[in-house]
Amino acid sequence: MKAIEIGIIGGTRGMGKWFADLLTDQGYSVHGSGRTSGLTIPAMAEQCDVVVVSVPIGVTADIIKAVGPLMREDALLMDLTSVKEGPVQLMVEHSASEVIGCHPLFGPQMETKGQNVVLCPAKGNKWLPWLKKVFQDAGALIVEADPQKHDEMMAVVQGLNHFNNLMMGFAMGRLRENLSGLDNFTTPVFRTKVEQVKKVFCENPGLYAEIIIENPHKDRVINVYKEIFLQLERLIQNKNAPALTARMEESASQIFPEEEA
Repeated sequence: MKAIEIGIIGGTRGMGKWFADLLTDQGYSVHGSGRTSGLTIPAMAEQCDVVVVSVPIGVTADIIKAVGPLMREDALLMDLTSVKEGPVQLMVEHSASEVIGCHPLFGPQMETKGQNVVLCPAKGNKWLPWLKKVFQDAGALIVEADPQKHDEMMAVVQGLNHFNNLMMGFAMGRLRENLSGLDNFTTPVFRTKVEQVKKVFCENPGLYAEIIIENPHKDRVINVYKEIFLQLERLIQNKNAPALTARMEESASQIFPEEEA
């Protein structure tokens, strides 16, 4: 195979920059573009064998629609978005090239080795072995899934998790007048949880808002959360500790069956 040139739309920051650095370290020629820098979309589609879309979720569809029709049939169009059903479908519909959805399940500051990367092959089969090797050479663990399965899992792993962080953060904000001197009373578990909340609220709140809102399976997860909240509220208000304990033990047997062995 000839030398591969790779273009990353959004390759100047975040996961796009991380992927650009990973590919560069492996010896590939990488062209990263930002809002006002780097190759234009037409130039990238013409020059590059692989084009990667790595932009905020809210503008991903527009970028795919812009670059997709310009892609060559023998090229690869892929994305690094946190949701997969919509972007993958759009890439298939708007490009003649091969299509692979990709979601590294970690942030750009973390070491790649040992981390999960989900691949959603959608059209063609020439480029998948190459992409797998890129991540395997970096020590990542490859998971193949269809876009729907990915988004169902992410509705829990990201959606439910971050929704829970939002609830705690907003509640702490409402209770702030009663939290003077809180640091003197915190436990290690609480401090760990607060750091998670801080990351969501302070690091990139727009990203976490989009991760929750754009997941097509969010309604089911939020409805379950609401139903459970109301059930727990009744048990706690009724001071029914035995019933609450029984619910916890029942859920433990469902979530952590190995603890029952």
